[in-house]
Amino acid sequence: MQIKAIAIASMIFLPLAALKAQPDRGNTEDTVTVLPKGVKSVSEPIASNAITTTTVATVKMPGTAAPMAEPAAAPLSERELEDQDLLLHGVAAKKYKPVPLAGQKGYYGEKNEYVMDFVKKYFEAHNGTFSALQERSAQPFSLMDNALKRNNIPKELKYLAVIESALNNNALSPVGAVGPWQFMSGTARNMGLTVSGRHDDRKDWLKSTNAAARYISLLYGKFQDWLLVVAAYNCGPVPVQRAIDRYGSRSFWDIKEHLPLETQGHVMKFIATATVFEQLQRFIGIGAMPQDFKFGEDTGPQAEVLAAKAAAAKKKAANAANEKKNAANPTPQFTADELQNMAIVRITDPLSMEIVSKELTIDKKLLARWNPDYDLFLMKAYPTEYYKLRIPKDKVDNFVVKKEMLTKRSAEMFSALVM
Repeated sequence: MQIKAIAIASMIFLPLAALKAQPDRGNTEDTVTVLPKGVKSVSEPIASNAITTTTVATVKMPGTAAPMAEPAAAPLSERELEDQDLLLHGVAAKKYKPVPLAGQKGYYGEKNEYVMDFVKKYFEAHNGTFSALQERSAQPFSLMDNALKRNNIPKELKYLAVIESALNNNALSPVGAVGPWQFMSGTARNMGLTVSGRHDDRKDWLKSTNAAARYISLLYGKFQDWLLVVAAYNCGPVPVQRAIDRYGSRSFWDIKEHLPLETQGHVMKFIATATVFEQLQRFIGIGAMPQDFKFGEDTGPQAEVLAAKAAAAKKKAANAANEKKNAANPTPQFTADELQNMAIVRITDPLSMEIVSKELTIDKKLLARWNPDYDLFLMKAYPTEYYKLRIPKDKVDNFVVKKEMLTKRSAEMFSALVM
């Protein structure tokens, strides 16, 4: 939920048995809890007259052992304060539009081709990860489907938990977000979850999913668009609303370049992950999808079965011949002249292709064609932490000289997008 460096390419996979959070019964001694004025229950969502940073004290009952002292809640972070404001003043949505998957031209319009191309590249780059997730997703997906359905949230929103935590209910981000839905402690408490040294509801699949459903409903009530909801889930509602107000549009595509890079990638990864699990499940593990695959035309279960049978028959009859033909007549990605004049430089920090093009006097279209998967790296959706950037050989010396400057200027430009 909080912006964090958790990419689907670097997920840590746990055995299926570890997916279900084990309840911590904690200390069951009899105690009386003294609550702040206006708060009826420790687990009750924040009310307009309650402040989550108020210390909750415990009083020892006669004849019982002294209860374990709980530390006072830490001050709320800026993001948690944003969430608190949403919970206090937001209005939950009552109706929801379908979640847009790749291939839905009516929603994506002129961006449809870009989205489908991104999904293809993401699917092939992370096929191993999808395969591992598929093997252990049955139990958590079933539980989340039921919880989301009870809250009238489209089932496709469960894929937000996939990119948030890789379906690891014990996931802990560098900034302290915990659980499959990556709640910060302050937001979790405001949502009615118990977070203490003895027990953490953020790790509980059912409780955290119910809380996520309520939070998502508030975000949808505010933005009325699923891509904006996913963006706000990642970076917070304030940066998204600020971009909307500044640029006068409620379209994710219009404000995309003015959101944090990680948030841009978060939205694209959500579209890709939802599309893969909804439309491409039968190709997970194979490593590639058919060249003639048509997004959005075979999402139903019966169509999927028929398509899988047809694909199996076609593969059995033509696979050997196709492989032989492809081996004898491979289609080159680059021309002989391009390969002769091409050099590869390794980068670990994202660079603005606009700045690279201008400073090194390289045609932007050439950079785009030579580096077709660079957008995955730019949005932190690449399978490795480095990228092999292709540039003309005669620009290498100038690149080496200017690399530090290019990195610094690119970082400043990306940072300025969210100011």
